[in-house]
Amino acid sequence: MLTCREVVNSADHLIERELSRRQQLAMKVHLLMCRHCRRYVRQLRALLQAIPFMHSKASDSEVRDVMEHIQSHQSESR
Repeated sequence: MLTCREVVNSADHLIERELSRRQQLAMKVHLLMCRHCRRYVRQLRALLQAIPFMHSKASDSEVRDVMEHIQSHQSESR
């Protein structure tokens, strides 16, 4: 069985489907038994999916919506 360190080192390859079937199976067996590694892989997957959106500029309407939301919460707390 793989160690947690091995799973962490190969997690990005699992997500990108770059592992052999045997490696995938070994990873999945470990993930079935280790909640910490499951959480790590889940968080890494979310991060990798979010990265492309981090470099885009917010549109004027998105900025306006966020500012209105902030202002409404500020007025509610006063």
